[in-house]
Amino acid sequence: MAQIQTSRRIVFQGMGALGVAAVLAACGGGGGEEETDGGAAPAAGAVLTPTADVPVGGGIVLGDQGVVVTQPTEGDFKAFTATCPHQGNTVTGVEGGTIECSFHGSSFSAETGEREGGPATTGLTEVEITVENGEVRTV
Repeated sequence: MAQIQTSRRIVFQGMGALGVAAVLAACGGGGGEEETDGGAAPAAGAVLTPTADVPVGGGIVLGDQGVVVTQPTEGDFKAFTATCPHQGNTVTGVEGGTIECSFHGSSFSAETGEREGGPATTGLTEVEITVENGEVRTV
């Protein structure tokens, strides 16, 4: 029986190729420019956040609740699903009137949820809210 010797270089090259393949598979997200439905909104009447936690001209991402709450102008609160429609990642922040998804560079209006840029082809889904007793709640 012939014995085959494998060098360390070959082993490490193989491991490197597997690592590259894994990264490419993760970035591919299933084979293309896949759009998602934006995720489900929290139950009606759920408290999302105190109004004091939402900065004027900005907002906060509530990843556990799947919502981003914004305050484009003082006293005007908006809410949208926090799921980027591009590939289903949670948006990452709100700054300068824009909701950002830093995973692939999509951006959305903090006032309307409409797509402003990036690979997403649709905007964020609005979540109906009400403001009562200093709290933002779902309707």
